[in-house]
Amino acid sequence: MKVHTNNCARRRAPAIAWRWRARGVRVWRDDQGATAVEFGLIALPLFALVMGIIETGLFFAAGLVLEGSSAEAGRIIRTGQAQTAGNPEEVFADTLCDQASAMLDCGRLQYEVVRIATDRFGDAEGRPPSFDADGNFIPQGFNAGNSNDVIMIRTVYRYEFLTPFLGAMITGDPERNWTTHIATVVIKSEPFIFGED
Repeated sequence: MKVHTNNCARRRAPAIAWRWRARGVRVWRDDQGATAVEFGLIALPLFALVMGIIETGLFFAAGLVLEGSSAEAGRIIRTGQAQTAGNPEEVFADTLCDQASAMLDCGRLQYEVVRIATDRFGDAEGRPPSFDADGNFIPQGFNAGNSNDVIMIRTVYRYEFLTPFLGAMITGDPERNWTTHIATVVIKSEPFIFGED
């Protein structure tokens, strides 16, 4: 008696396996999604780099704006416009804010205006800025002086970084996400009171 075997099923098994292998090779060789996968791998570092470049530029621009606005506000004291006004500190603060407000928050600007008693520019060097334990600036008051006085103007701005890793890299402290910009201008007032030496 002859036993019939299912040769058809035996023949189909290698064909199915071959088809699956062919699909695997096709998927392996297919490069239609390669660009998306590659972009996914480099997207985060790329965006972090771009944000770091932008914020570094903003950081240095903030320092330049602070220096320029301090020089411009110092000019008001140098020419005597602040001293001859009703409230010299208000005139100075308004000028400083007007110059810096395009980029800096005027609410975080701090300043001190100190008359150097010896009337020598070199003596301003012996007056370093004062900070408390938290790094907050302690201003020494406002004294715009008079005609022919040497005046030191110091403005301070606490710059807070938007990207945490950049703040930690610049300050060297992973817990601190801010740093301080300081601009110092030392001037000698013009003889705006006529007849004074």
